[in-house]
Amino acid sequence: MPEGDTVWRVAKTLHKALAGARVTTDFRVPQLATTELIGTVTESASRGKHLLTRFDTGDTVVGHLGPDLLGPDWDPAEAVRRLASDPSRALADALLDQRNLAGIGNLYKSELCFLAGHHPRTPVGAVDDLDRIVDRAHRMLFLNRDRVEQATTGDLRRGRQHWVYRRDRQPCRRCGTRILVDQQGPEGQERTTYWCPTCQRSQ
Repeated sequence: MPEGDTVWRVAKTLHKALAGARVTTDFRVPQLATTELIGTVTESASRGKHLLTRFDTGDTVVGHLGPDLLGPDWDPAEAVRRLASDPSRALADALLDQRNLAGIGNLYKSELCFLAGHHPRTPVGAVDDLDRIVDRAHRMLFLNRDRVEQATTGDLRRGRQHWVYRRDRQPCRRCGTRILVDQQGPEGQERTTYWCPTCQRSQ
């Protein structure tokens, strides 16, 4: 599943190609086999990690999503409020929840926890810098939205772009400790998480 900045870039390309086109759909998903959608494409857009094609017939399927990190309605205070609403939830899980803020995937989740110095399983209620994490998330996605390769270290050279993401068993760029990797999240929805056990100590 791509990060929000990648989806934003794809939506921009699709909008140029599809806006104004008249389309008839043929759904290949069994539960939608009898659904018919005919209309003119008004917009291809992203909403966090969701890629949308809007038609002149209306589109209201994403009302449950939180503030879009790259959207015109970006609201950092609302994102912080939503993150803080479940204080016992692990920080990494809360960051991935698109209902809190839309656009963060595994890459940014792991990198944001590292840069904030929080273990990914730290309860949100123990995090006193949620506003700073939300601001950093917005800046990261904004800076990477026009690039194919995302970088969180400021170094665009191959193999130097990330602090911990996909660097398991490699030395931490700050302290030299081996980066760890594990599955995290509710049963059946586990996602891969990377962290440095020295720079990100458990609470």
